Amino acid sequence: MIKVKIHITLKPGVLDPQGKAVQESLNTLGYEQVLNARVGKYMELTLEEGTDVDQQVEEMCAKLLANPVIEDYEYTVEEGVTQ
Repeated sequence: MIKVKIHITLKPGVLDPQGKAVQESLNTLGYEQVLNARVGKYMELTLEEGTDVDQQVEEMCAKLLANPVIEDYEYTVEEGVTQ
C-alpha cells in the first residue's frame, strides 16, 4: 500500500478569517508574540500499489480536495505502508 500525505493551504494574499480568529484568540490568551496564523487542511490517503500515484493525487486535488483558485497543495508519498 501507498500512503499519501496532503497539505492544503490558502495561497498568499488570500484572506484567512479562520486564521485571523485563531491569531486573535491566542493573543487574548496571552500569546501576544503570535502575529499571524494561517489555517489549512491535512489529509492522508491510502492507495493500492501499482497505481500512478502522482497523476492520481494531482487529479484528486484539482477536482475535489483543493480549490486551485485560492489554495496551494503539496504532498508526500510513502510506499510499502501497512495498515
